[in-house]
Amino acid sequence: MRHGLPIVGNFLQQELAIITGAVEVMVVDVQCVMPSLAQVSKCFHTELVSTSEIAQSMGAEQITFDAKAGYECACQLIRKAIDNFERRDKTRVHIPNESMELVAGFSNEAIFQMLGGQFRSTFRPLNDAIIDGRIRGVVGVVGCTNPKIQSDSAHVKLTEELIKRNILVLETGCAAIACAKFGLLTPEAALAKAGDTLREVCDVVGIPPVLHMGSCVDNSRILMAATNVLLEGGLGEDLSDLPVAGAAPEWMSEKAVAIGNYFVASGIYVVLGHPLYVAGSENVDRLLREEMEGITGGKFEWEPDPVLAADKILAHIEKKRDALRINVKKERKALDMKERRAL
Repeated sequence: MRHGLPIVGNFLQQELAIITGAVEVMVVDVQCVMPSLAQVSKCFHTELVSTSEIAQSMGAEQITFDAKAGYECACQLIRKAIDNFERRDKTRVHIPNESMELVAGFSNEAIFQMLGGQFRSTFRPLNDAIIDGRIRGVVGVVGCTNPKIQSDSAHVKLTEELIKRNILVLETGCAAIACAKFGLLTPEAALAKAGDTLREVCDVVGIPPVLHMGSCVDNSRILMAATNVLLEGGLGEDLSDLPVAGAAPEWMSEKAVAIGNYFVASGIYVVLGHPLYVAGSENVDRLLREEMEGITGGKFEWEPDPVLAADKILAHIEKKRDALRINVKKERKALDMKERRAL
């Protein structure tokens, strides 16, 4: 995407890409690969290629990727696609016309410059907006799309509820693309969907109310954003002090479990759309949902309803704001020039 290549979709659309009849080669790696791809590919002319040595796919041709020979590997795959093009059946090609614009590429470096400018890159405006209450808090909504529920529904509903309540949302991977399909990753979304004060901030800075920070394995960028907020000052001494939270409303892979664990271990409150597979042990369930907060400052919560999940996240954020004493309304004071210089 940083090189101008449009994205086709997220996890649940990989079969749909093949059945457009316009895919010569589908290349898969180590994660989020449907086991049905080999069977679906055989119904068309598509060749399926697996590049991971440790996660090879049944029914796929194995072309193991070697980082030292990346260019050669890429050329081999492109040649394979070119050679396979003549097998395409034009009568079976159907590419949908639907598309949606989105704004992506919000790395921490980009956020620094958008908030502070090229010569004074800083997170200070974001911290000030949180302290003043224009932004109540920041939530990272991440994770997979899940075939057990209506596609994208939990991501979109939760995100809409959060921005409506003046919470800035950071997203990655499938969650981000789910919201992109509904137009939430454009600056115009702030005018249509965001609460009054979040809308003001987005309008001034020129950003969407939902920031796309990369792929699903880029979630550490969200944690780094929280760290940058903490280092900027004025919002506590530890990540667990911040009015922030994480959510994975449709998670389904073990990778999402790992991501949730390192957020909780870092002191972040994390709401999952369905429980981790720990119900067989009351002790483990209690540890993750209650006792962990006393150890790391973070904990898990299970909540399948996106609206109730938004309620719980907002309650957590307001609790943190109360603890930071930034929910106290400050009296406005006219400053003379000497006081302004000192400030």
